Amino acid sequence: MRILVTGGAGFIGSHIVDSLIEKGHDVSIVDDLSTGNRKNVSRDARLHVIDLSSSSLARVMDQERPEVVFHEAAQMNVRRSVADPEFDARVNVLGAINLFENCVRVGTKKVVFASSGGCVYGEQEALPTSENTIANPESPYGITKYTTELYLHYYYNVHNLEFVSLRYANVYGPRQNPLGEAGVIAIFMSQFLRGEIPTINGSGRQTRDYVYVKDVVAANMAALKTNVSGAYNVGTSVETNVNELYNAVQKSLNTSIEAVYGPAKPGEQMRSALNIDKAKRELGWTPQYTLEEGLRESAAWFRSEYGRQR
Repeated sequence: MRILVTGGAGFIGSHIVDSLIEKGHDVSIVDDLSTGNRKNVSRDARLHVIDLSSSSLARVMDQERPEVVFHEAAQMNVRRSVADPEFDARVNVLGAINLFENCVRVGTKKVVFASSGGCVYGEQEALPTSENTIANPESPYGITKYTTELYLHYYYNVHNLEFVSLRYANVYGPRQNPLGEAGVIAIFMSQFLRGEIPTINGSGRQTRDYVYVKDVVAANMAALKTNVSGAYNVGTSVETNVNELYNAVQKSLNTSIEAVYGPAKPGEQMRSALNIDKAKRELGWTPQYTLEEGLRESAAWFRSEYGRQR
């Protein structure tokens, strides 16, 4: 099958590319390399270095004519979305519309979209959060993710472009960039391995649902081979607070350093976990990695990238 992956040089996208190639698909990538990395790109995939919102996308789509598109590319920095919501919307919404218009034009059959569980739902009282929960995004980034889902509904209803929106929990694993707006696991691991002491913001009692990247890839592969459409949570349904995570990361690296606490981030969401019953039932997907197992594999990769623990 001819498949195009936007953001295929990035953390999650590159893992999806590898899995698709392993399964025998013909894979191309669109990535502007603003956050992606060439070294993540498989030699068996074709890389097009362009901006998703540019007119050059039409040429790539004409050349590749993908049957399926995995849309992973995004402006993913929540803080930048707050500081510059216009830029966030231009990349995440207008870029998506440009992609979907070209999908319709060249006859793409399906889009699998990387949405966000925590940012789309916002702060909720009932946890773990199900797909039936009313969306309550509290940042421009969350708004653009939910808006893109709504556009996919439009393209499905009007143009018969099938779609699956996968609402990711907090994804972690090899190739995650610890710089900028990165996941806390990548930040903690890289700092420990550089001999630094990570700072926990606030009390450390804020919780998240941490899902390993290989499980996220498996959810994407399940979305590819099923005929369902709609939104599906991709997580573990397990809440882990930052203090617990700090200790678990230390254990995976065989180190022990007392935590340092700093001020809480204004407006930070306190709790998040995703109900995954729908994905289990309709996609036939269940996460296979415990946090301990995922951290163990992640630690091995981070050691290879950032040197031995000091």
